[in-house]
Amino acid sequence: MGTFIPSTTSQREEMLAKVGVSSYKGLYEAVPEEILLKREDLNVPDGISEMETAARMEEMAAENTVFRTILRGAGSYDHYIPAIVRRVTSKEQFLTAYTPYQAEISQGVLQSIFEYQTEICALTGMDVANASVYDGASAMAEAAAMCRDRHHPRTIVAATVKPDNLETVRTYLWGAGASLDIAPEKDGRIDVDALAGMLGKDVGAVIFEQPNRWGLLEDAEAIIEAVHKAGAKAVMSVNPISLGLLKTPGELGADIAVGEGQPLGMPMGFGGPYLGFMAAKQQMFRKLPGRIVGETTDDAGRRAYVLTLQAREQHIRREKASSNICSNEALCAMTAAAYLAAVGPDGIRKAAELCLNKAHYLAAELAKIGYTPVYQGPFFHEFVTTCPVDADKALAKLAEHGILGGLSTERGILWCCTEKVTKAQIDEAVRILREEAQA
Repeated sequence: MGTFIPSTTSQREEMLAKVGVSSYKGLYEAVPEEILLKREDLNVPDGISEMETAARMEEMAAENTVFRTILRGAGSYDHYIPAIVRRVTSKEQFLTAYTPYQAEISQGVLQSIFEYQTEICALTGMDVANASVYDGASAMAEAAAMCRDRHHPRTIVAATVKPDNLETVRTYLWGAGASLDIAPEKDGRIDVDALAGMLGKDVGAVIFEQPNRWGLLEDAEAIIEAVHKAGAKAVMSVNPISLGLLKTPGELGADIAVGEGQPLGMPMGFGGPYLGFMAAKQQMFRKLPGRIVGETTDDAGRRAYVLTLQAREQHIRREKASSNICSNEALCAMTAAAYLAAVGPDGIRKAAELCLNKAHYLAAELAKIGYTPVYQGPFFHEFVTTCPVDADKALAKLAEHGILGGLSTERGILWCCTEKVTKAQIDEAVRILREEAQA
């Protein structure tokens, strides 16, 4: 069905009359006067041809810097994406994948979501997953909302979570009039003893990341044990690729697992579109926000898919809802499902091993030229080092050679390696840094 665009004055007047206004200004009666644009001339330039548009877009694209080597992570990671992933998700039927309101005509999209949920449960070791939320930060904030009620108004977040995630949780809780406490860190990790002293019967959830913002591995078992001893829920935010090697949230006893799904087949693209995954234990499944797709059979006994669970309060009683998420990242979730199906458990494990080994090789080589580790202890594929020279100058020198170096932070440089980085590329980066230090 096409969209009708009125092209004549009479058609416009007829449409305005149908909605009960005499001019287009009547459509904006509810808009406060002080924010209305008063001038009629919008100074919009004339349109240009398709050829001119393509040339202009190419000119703009040429301004982008494309790095051949990426040694930075901090929430967005450069992983290899098998060709079949884009082949599947670029099909016309899937490019407009959105909310499957009518199950009878949305079986393909519903099945893709069902497969995604199944794979996320297998990856995290949890019992149930939803159809996804906007990104990893909103997933963390939604998990806090799942655990908060009038008897448990407090949420504790580790100081070692990524800053954007922390601020998103803070915004959600502020909007709900709930309190947020920060569990202090010690040597780059959560101070478990200090956390235990903060816990009380009024705490709904404790949220932490594994690995944390500095790339370090938290003592997840000790954290979860302390949280459960106090009667609170443990929310674990995880890097999905790391689960190829590390214990899953389910194995560790976490109540809710969340995270950013970008490493699962989505390229780095100015921060999005990304994917927030959420999974939980069986006893928490009715509190999961958004929707859950289930498998059933139709009247002929054939396999079919339906929206099994969807909180009505999100639509008709929003002021009483624990969540107002009414959508999901269907195309991104399908991308994650295609990626996980393509690489399989062995592929995830191999990618994780390569990330780990290459990051540790980079850390050892950097230490030889004065970029010493800021923190001791186990890490996955990110780590922080000191910088023997001006960090901005060192990173700029790498950029001149097509290398995106680590992220400069208040504690040093946060480096990252994924499976895509080769030994030759690491050696080249170290050589450039050595020369810069000796200059």
